[in-house]
Amino acid sequence: MTAAISHLVTSGTFSLDGGIWDVDNNVWIIGDEHEAIVIDAAHDAAAIRDALGGRTLKAIVSTHAHNDHIDAAPVLADATNAPILLHPADLPLWEMTHPDRRPDGELADGQALTVGGIELKVLHTPGHAPGAVCLYAPELGTVFTGDTLFQGGPGATGRSFSDFPTIIGSIREKLLTLPGDTKVYTGHGDSTRIGDEAPHLQEWLDRGH
Repeated sequence: MTAAISHLVTSGTFSLDGGIWDVDNNVWIIGDEHEAIVIDAAHDAAAIRDALGGRTLKAIVSTHAHNDHIDAAPVLADATNAPILLHPADLPLWEMTHPDRRPDGELADGQALTVGGIELKVLHTPGHAPGAVCLYAPELGTVFTGDTLFQGGPGATGRSFSDFPTIIGSIREKLLTLPGDTKVYTGHGDSTRIGDEAPHLQEWLDRGH
């Protein structure tokens, strides 16, 4: 078996700036029959572990540290001995959810992670959060965007630690430069393709959020 992508949806809450919202999160698992990487351990560590099917978990990669993307990460890490990886710029957000448990390693722009014979390239894409990252898998023609890019627009920037011009710059410089047929697997909701989102960039700029 060559490396493949599997997906589950978990449900819980997102909280920031005094608000609490019910959310469904996409959890992505990339790997072969022996090993895997989890992108965003959201809400349900047991369900994610079941989806691994006994494979060795090489890493838990957090696209950013909003609580709904990291709330299950420590439990999953303790159950699998896998390291939690996070960009250091998101440590202040991480500590809001897990003040007594730090991530095990750092993510950096341009870093390469390998699993099942394929490479995931880390793209630092701040804006939704200071340490937001995307994971680009050229061999799979796929980018995992967390909450940086969704079908129809960028991630939200109306709360603490976020900035609209920054996220637009990240999308323009790091994501819209990818091949147009690159599949975009998001942190919430439906998937899309880079080429389908490129025409909307000027519209986002015109909105001036």
